[in-house]
Amino acid sequence: MDSSHVYRVARPGRRRSSMSRIVQWSITVALAGFLFGFDTAVISGADKPIQALWGLSDLQHGLLVMSMALWGTVIGAIWGNYPTDRLGRRATLLLIGGLYLISAMGSALASDPYWFSFFRLIGGIGVGVSSVAAPTYISEIAPSERRGLLVGLYQFNVVFGILMAFVSNYVIGALIDGQAWRWMLGVEAVPALIYTLMVLRIPRSPRWLILHRNDTQGAAAVLRQLDPQADVDAQVAAIRAADDSDEQQARPAFFSGRYRLPILLAFLIAFFNQLSGINFIIYYAPRVLEAAQLGSSAALLSTVGIGVINLLFTMLGMALIDRLGRRTLLYIGSVGYIASLVLISRAFFSGDLGGLDVPLLLCLFIAAHAISQGAIIWVFIAEIFPNQVRARGQSFGSSVHWICAACIALLMPTVLGHFNGGPVFAFFAVMMVLQVLFVMFLMPETKGVSLEELQRRLVRGGSDPAAQRRQPARA
Repeated sequence: MDSSHVYRVARPGRRRSSMSRIVQWSITVALAGFLFGFDTAVISGADKPIQALWGLSDLQHGLLVMSMALWGTVIGAIWGNYPTDRLGRRATLLLIGGLYLISAMGSALASDPYWFSFFRLIGGIGVGVSSVAAPTYISEIAPSERRGLLVGLYQFNVVFGILMAFVSNYVIGALIDGQAWRWMLGVEAVPALIYTLMVLRIPRSPRWLILHRNDTQGAAAVLRQLDPQADVDAQVAAIRAADDSDEQQARPAFFSGRYRLPILLAFLIAFFNQLSGINFIIYYAPRVLEAAQLGSSAALLSTVGIGVINLLFTMLGMALIDRLGRRTLLYIGSVGYIASLVLISRAFFSGDLGGLDVPLLLCLFIAAHAISQGAIIWVFIAEIFPNQVRARGQSFGSSVHWICAACIALLMPTVLGHFNGGPVFAFFAVMMVLQVLFVMFLMPETKGVSLEELQRRLVRGGSDPAAQRRQPARA
């Protein structure tokens, strides 16, 4: 039986009550994304002051300051499936809050670049584990017809955190003279503490309880909270049936032919997410805007505008993801990516700088990302893997994402020291042309399909991606 059916048999009043509970828990878990976004973007305000303070070369600055959190994120993403599976989704989310708290306080108080990089590494580990545990948890409690929106709350909080980091950096930079960057980084401790206390109120994932603890009674209790009128026995049976199909295959290794299609899809969606240039823009927005001949204060203020655009179009992407589907949004976003990147590259090559053209085109780029890749990536990766290896698959896709991001953050100070923005933005534009080919020929539509049905389509019948795209998306 399709487990999503049980969500549709509840009476309207009961359904609204259960959805309110699901939304509340999803928002709580998605706040990990707020800390993810804040931690990722807050370093942009400390970029040049720290390099000047400690006299770092471009390579040292890229390694010790700008990319260290991302290397921590790679570590967290690669190993994040272990606590997510063994300790549980909720316990791991609590651990994440502690890592963010330690990182914020330690980075603000660091006395040299080495201690600074250590505490940024810890925060990065929190980001990496967060990108595994939070989407996994939300996908496992969400009804299939609302899964895109609810998992998308994580990305919404990521971009909200980015915006708040830009706003916080601008306000603190305007109010504090001398080492304002310490306050920029340290203020993250406040939301980290609030998030940690809130996670104590959420239940454990019912799918995790069944598959990793064999606790059907505990899972049934959570499922009844999710929907008091649901056929809980049918839900438990559907989850167990999906697990039994893996048992019959002698539980193959993750990197095996059985999972080759989900692995390929996760790799490509994560690869193209970062090869759009999004983290390059977020990390180095003030530097890029100054290179476009805006003043330093105007460049910092313009990053706030970029953050607002990111938030607004992420909200639009969330509203459309369960209506238009994942593939349609990626087509729309790809058009915006290519147009904005080509025109920005042209502006740098021609020297047509100093006006509003580049900031406006950057806003178009951010809008294209937010409505497509930004809204889709964590949803899509959380959907395409079977229940038994979902955390492992989320970890794999997340690690690809963050390895690419870390390489970009590491290399860009050196690249920007030798080239202007022309070749850089042209390279990202070519990557987005390749993304269109990926969506056209390989990417399946997952809109409205239950997790167990997706497992049947992508794992057992995954040898024909084109057939999967043509198959109707039905819950």
